[in-house]
Amino acid sequence: MKKITLLLIYSLYVFAAKAETGYDLWLRYKPVENKILLQSYRKSITTIITKGSSETMKIANDELMNGLSGLLQIKINNSTAVNRDGSVIAGTPGSSTLISQAGIDGLLQKTGEEGYIIVTKIINGKKCILISGNSDKAVLYGSFHFLRLLQTEQSVQHLNILSVPRIQHRMLNHWDNLNRTVERGYAGFSIWNWHTLPGYIDQRYIDYARANASIGINGTVLTNVNADATVLTKPYLEKVKALADVFRPYGIKVYLTARFSAPMELGRLKTADPLNAEVQNWWKEKVKEIYSYIPDFGGFLVKANSEGQPGPQDYHRTHADGANMLADAVAPFKGIVIWRAFVYSNENPVDRHKQAYDDFVPLDGKFRTNVMVQVKNGAIDFMPREPFHPLFGAMPKTPLMMEFQVTQEYLGQGTNLVFLAPLFKETLESDTYYKGKGSTVAKVIDGSLDDHQLTGMAGVANIGNDINWCGHPFAQANWYALGRLAWDHDLSSRQIADEWLRMSFTNNPAFLQSAAKIMLESRDIVVQYSNPIGLHHIMSTGHHYGPAPWVSNLNRSEWNPVYYHKADSIGIGFNRTGTGSNALAQYKPEARKQWENMNTCEEKNLLWFHHVPWNFSMKSGRNLWDELCYQYYTGAERVKQMQTDWNALKPLVDKQRFEQVRQLLDIQHQEAIWWRNACLLYFQTFSKMPIPAQYEKPDKTLEYYKSLRFPFAPGN
Repeated sequence: MKKITLLLIYSLYVFAAKAETGYDLWLRYKPVENKILLQSYRKSITTIITKGSSETMKIANDELMNGLSGLLQIKINNSTAVNRDGSVIAGTPGSSTLISQAGIDGLLQKTGEEGYIIVTKIINGKKCILISGNSDKAVLYGSFHFLRLLQTEQSVQHLNILSVPRIQHRMLNHWDNLNRTVERGYAGFSIWNWHTLPGYIDQRYIDYARANASIGINGTVLTNVNADATVLTKPYLEKVKALADVFRPYGIKVYLTARFSAPMELGRLKTADPLNAEVQNWWKEKVKEIYSYIPDFGGFLVKANSEGQPGPQDYHRTHADGANMLADAVAPFKGIVIWRAFVYSNENPVDRHKQAYDDFVPLDGKFRTNVMVQVKNGAIDFMPREPFHPLFGAMPKTPLMMEFQVTQEYLGQGTNLVFLAPLFKETLESDTYYKGKGSTVAKVIDGSLDDHQLTGMAGVANIGNDINWCGHPFAQANWYALGRLAWDHDLSSRQIADEWLRMSFTNNPAFLQSAAKIMLESRDIVVQYSNPIGLHHIMSTGHHYGPAPWVSNLNRSEWNPVYYHKADSIGIGFNRTGTGSNALAQYKPEARKQWENMNTCEEKNLLWFHHVPWNFSMKSGRNLWDELCYQYYTGAERVKQMQTDWNALKPLVDKQRFEQVRQLLDIQHQEAIWWRNACLLYFQTFSKMPIPAQYEKPDKTLEYYKSLRFPFAPGN
């Protein structure tokens, strides 16, 4: 009988392991593995007392009940009074007398509307854990934090946590089209099923809201920045309302992308000139209509006069003119306008690196107070590695919003394991020097340098309708990292990786040590085998899948990879110094000092700022050509090591996800070799130098790599 029972338990374990699809993300609430901690938790947590009748408080209560029941594997009781040790009390001072009389007013004065406290208190002679804030939304955030403590096996004996978001608007930008395709999407189709909305509310919408609330994301832009005006029509606004109603209790506001020419396409006006009275009135009436459906509508995200999108410059107006027109329309409803600074023109012969700065710096101080200018982390386009955008620190009178790309358009797309927290941190910790040393990008966007109250960080979403949301199992960590850093940009990449691994896989130390190493090195590895030493934008055109540094025949010069690497018989790289495009002049002298001299430039950005001779001596002692070979070959070898490290974790990972990652790492290794061979064979035609003898020679010709075509690559 004992053998049969053990066999049954083992069978159930195996079945459960196979069933790890990844759908639950980091909210799995599996039983706590540490037996000593488990016993401690069970003594500290026996009942939940939640106060408040709002939908948000009901969600917080249910999350605590479900989370604690799953983690502790005991029955958790709802209670109305402290009658035993081990009560968790969640609520606001306004909804709970237990909270209002707990002597925490001083702490709550520091939390604002969204911040929260989690503290241990003696109430009625009993030891209790209080989760509180000044709003129900804050209590929900605190509840998720408390559950995270248990998920990551931290002590809850003597809690004294005060957490306040550093950024006000923490958002996902979905590049989802109304036909459910996703531009730069590598995880299936859009999760928004516009056809069945508003009548059918998919459970995935609710789970999406839970996941975002758990990491503090409080805004979502539903539609592509390459906008379709149809979403502003009555049938679609009814659909948007249905989603807004789902998201509201989770503290999430809905935003839409506004197509600048909508007054012409929908209103049949003859112009979309932002200074035209009829156009202004059309937008004001359209905004009133939107708010009649969605009273807490967040506002508009706008891409204008970029890559063929209409905008105010079509009418010889400025970006400020266009943004202010929309800002005036949403201002009576406390809405905001987020105006993207990603602008460049084929007609402008100036280095693409410089164009956004040239367009926007003269407009500093000319935007309405409810306008944010959204700036990509770098000046080109979400490259695997970029110096920080020179606009950060150059517009002190205008609140700048960070735009990161969570979806891996230029970072291996859906097949590569790349943890992006190190990329995000690299940008946030960069020093602009615009108010002296320590003027980091993070301090620019959190408003602390210029006392801006309107602050924001956005990430281009990597979410689709794949069962695990993000395609690659590890891509979930980038969604998680975006939310955590938007809440607190001082968190380290290691801490974020550790949290996500513990919550998504296991707290086993052997697993954590090896898996964290894979994650923390992964972004550097993909840079090394694709765009080392400051190379950039040498991906294949259109779909951006794989290498194609040879492309030179597109009708827009800045869409051709040869525009960026400028390889010739002398050397390689883009000269952005005073003898070249002089893009370096857009940075403060102290910031550009690290880049302006070829002999002292940090080598990770060398070819970004300099055209370097092939025989230039690198810090390694190798010449530039040999260093390029070293980087490409080493990067590919490091992927091979990632495979070895992952395979060693097989006993510690559920079968389904282990096998998914194993297969994808196999593909990544093949793609790393593809990048290595294709790029070196091409650049060799300029350097005329041999690949060093110690390296395995490419087994395909350059012509072979040039012949590859991917007409159905995802994400176009």
